Amino acid sequence: MSQSLEKVMDAVDVETLLVCDSEAEGRSLMLDILKGFGFTDVDVVFAQFEGPGVRIRGRAYVHRPADKYHWLQQAGKAG
Repeated sequence: MSQSLEKVMDAVDVETLLVCDSEAEGRSLMLDILKGFGFTDVDVVFAQFEGPGVRIRGRAYVHRPADKYHWLQQAGKAG
């Protein structure tokens, strides 16, 4: 995990407009994009098909509740 991502408390959201034929296609494309970025725990949290495609927000979870948070582990090493 990159040093910058270690500072993320919970998740990274990506929002965009994808040109596609349906909401289902847009959801699939967004999940592929997030997985292509190297994330494994991904989801679509908003999708609205309109006009030429879908306005969509995908979420890549860096930490889920009760995970081992990197920033807490680093704080323990500082003392």
